[in-house]
Amino acid sequence: MWPQWKLPVAAIMVLLLMSVTVLHLFTLAMLFIATMEKTSGLITDLWSNCIHDNITGNWLCAASNGNDWLQAVQSLMVLSVVFSSISFLVFLGQLFTMSKGGLFYFTGLCQVFAGFTSFATCLIYTFHRKKILEDSRDLSIGHFGFCFILAWSCVPLLLFSGVLYVHLRKRQ
Repeated sequence: MWPQWKLPVAAIMVLLLMSVTVLHLFTLAMLFIATMEKTSGLITDLWSNCIHDNITGNWLCAASNGNDWLQAVQSLMVLSVVFSSISFLVFLGQLFTMSKGGLFYFTGLCQVFAGFTSFATCLIYTFHRKKILEDSRDLSIGHFGFCFILAWSCVPLLLFSGVLYVHLRKRQ
């Protein structure tokens, strides 16, 4: 028979709070990187189109076109980062001010909204990328960058952490 190790309830709660906090900060960092980062080579991201000039060795950049789909993707990604940031700040505030036994409903709701906006962003970009990138390059040789993959991987993490926050109770 294996020995059974029992952790005190306070230790379990501390581990759970640390895990949820690390998960939240990890997804927030991933969202921020997916929104702001540029890739190497021929760069077409949410904010600019850049081409490397081999003759001068400089990057030639121009602002992305004013396509409606691109503006929707930009605003939804920024909104996702804002919802996740608000969720983290509210979580920290509730952690220190909420009474014993309270639930983190608002924190979870903000985190779920961040997940849904990130999901909507990824769907819009997936289905309308030809319209978004029509002036930037030949789409037959292009591929989705790592920022797109980061945004997609944020969706289940944001939704999972939102559900965790909804079920999380504050204990002493």
